[in-house]
Amino acid sequence: MKKLILLSVCLLLSFTAFSQTPEEMKAWQDNMTPGKYHKWLTSLNGDWDASVKMWMAPDQPPSESKATTKNEMILGGLYQRSQHTGNMMGMPFMGESITGYDNAKKEFIATWIDNFGSSIMLMKGQLDEKTNTLTLEGSMMDPATGQDMKVKEVFTILSETSHKFEMFIVMGDQEMKNMEITYTKKT
Repeated sequence: MKKLILLSVCLLLSFTAFSQTPEEMKAWQDNMTPGKYHKWLTSLNGDWDASVKMWMAPDQPPSESKATTKNEMILGGLYQRSQHTGNMMGMPFMGESITGYDNAKKEFIATWIDNFGSSIMLMKGQLDEKTNTLTLEGSMMDPATGQDMKVKEVFTILSETSHKFEMFIVMGDQEMKNMEITYTKKT
């Protein structure tokens, strides 16, 4: 009996320790509710054809290829999953990203993975609502050096059926564009 009473007191104390004020509960609720930036991501949902240009060096012409992308909101509209397939450098290419807007931190956060490496790229940034452009900055692993390298991604909505993605390698205050993808929505 004493063990049961002791267990009941411990449970009561633990529930009290984890109870939250109405303000704290509202903060949690606000953090888990999709807002206007999640709606912006939703505008990119659907199936897309992609025209890819990739520069291996700034003084060389880009290689060009075609790809497809499928974007869908997941987990109650808080995140967008993008699945990419195509060919790159003569090899099959598959990649996925998860992008969301962190209501508490007030910033977009994105990850990227693909079959060309075992590293995960992490990006953070803001939407310029006037130009309808999302700029993300972060880093990715350079397997040749074993060091992280800074990268920047720029998504620009051109119309309801077209948007552009640009990726830059950042070295000091210099940026080298290494990829540009123009997306056209499939009908």
